Amino acid sequence: MSRRQMTRDDWTNAALEALAEGGVSAVRVDVLARRLGMTRGSFYWHFADRDALVAAALEQWERDTTETIDEVGSIPDPAERLRALLSKALDGAALSRLEPALVAHASDPAVSSVVHRVTERRVSVLAEAYGQLGHPAPVARQEALVAYAAYMGWLHLRSAAPEVLPELSDPGEVGVAARKHLADRLIGDER
Repeated sequence: MSRRQMTRDDWTNAALEALAEGGVSAVRVDVLARRLGMTRGSFYWHFADRDALVAAALEQWERDTTETIDEVGSIPDPAERLRALLSKALDGAALSRLEPALVAHASDPAVSSVVHRVTERRVSVLAEAYGQLGHPAPVARQEALVAYAAYMGWLHLRSAAPEVLPELSDPGEVGVAARKHLADRLIGDER
């Protein structure tokens, strides 16, 4: 029986999971190889070294962020665009621990520039939508900062205290209501 060949994406996804679990120091080739049931040789087929894997994982996270922003960017109504952005961001359970882990390790040179670019892009997109809702630029920027802080807090609480605040990650009715309430408050729209 032959083993399935690992792809570059398999290694990158494993690195993203490791980043979520413990930051850059958790991305260890030998540990990931065992987790994937592969040899280190498979790793070196796709990457020159561990730093290249970390860079590829962070690039993937940045691409995923850009794709999410682009998906909702065509929504003409700024309130609905904000609602869609918040819904996607707050509902994403897959690697919800990744964001707080990356922010916690933002002083690491491998992480710093990517976290800064992603944060800048996200806040800019939020500020643009708040501006389109009629807020002057300084107020739109402040609203964007509050929305982004709420998003990061939501993710941090979801990973730090899920048993205390189950509505943060509940996929059912309770979670949907909690996410809608937060979005309504952040948008200033009690529809």
